[in-house]
Amino acid sequence: MNDRHSYDIDPLWRHLVGDLLRSARLERGETLADVARRAGVSVQYLSEIERGRKDPSSEMLSAVLGALGWSLLDLALGVADDLRSATVPLSRGAVALAA
Repeated sequence: MNDRHSYDIDPLWRHLVGDLLRSARLERGETLADVARRAGVSVQYLSEIERGRKDPSSEMLSAVLGALGWSLLDLALGVADDLRSATVPLSRGAVALAA
């Protein structure tokens, strides 16, 4: 079973980051090879980050963000926006069931 987007309560950080990095790259019209070369990482590693299979170190993340013209703040705000749109707080109508 692929649980990549079947978030229970909180999605995994690496999935959110990967989705945002892929979106940023595609918006720029660039290939994995373009961004990987500028970031100094392999195409395979960048692909695994984008697919949420790797949890990059802060150094790797900084290199990829720099290659995309993004800052850590851009990434953090993007993750926050995605989390806001992907979750419904319990106080706003969702029902919690006890086992």
